[in-house]
Amino acid sequence: MIVHKPALFLDRDGVINADKGYVSRIEDFEFIEGAAEAIAAFNARGWYVFVVTNQSGIARNYYTEDDMHALHAWMETRLAEAGAKIDRIYYCPYHEEGENPRYRRDSFDRKPKPGMLLRAMADFPVKRELSFLIGDKDADLEAARAAGVAGFLFTGGNLATFAEWTLAGFEDGHRG
Repeated sequence: MIVHKPALFLDRDGVINADKGYVSRIEDFEFIEGAAEAIAAFNARGWYVFVVTNQSGIARNYYTEDDMHALHAWMETRLAEAGAKIDRIYYCPYHEEGENPRYRRDSFDRKPKPGMLLRAMADFPVKRELSFLIGDKDADLEAARAAGVAGFLFTGGNLATFAEWTLAGFEDGHRG
């Protein structure tokens, strides 16, 4: 029997790490306060935790997919050391105005479109109505709405505190 579980969708830059513009190197990666704790708390609840991140820096030739994968592997290792696990990272390397012809195109995965969230819900047995996204831009919230999940705007501070506050309000009926 397949057990459906709620999912926490997180944007990366501005939510898990400080948004310094096209973060692609370990030395530029700075965790947001409470990020690991937030992820670990939702892991402990039995939720899925997914990252959904636009990575147009690949299309713009600022860094490669390999660079991004190396950074994500490092990030996941640091999170694991803090008892936090991401179930899968979904990313969109495409942008219509990209310098790299391989990645120069529109994509249903690029937020504000819902492709990455819909793919996660196709890949995993997610309870959509109990799931929500935390993002730092309107495009994140638009993608969540288009995918049929609630979206909440993180404007800074401690992510664990924000996520707990968001969950409490969500359970009380606030749907973003």
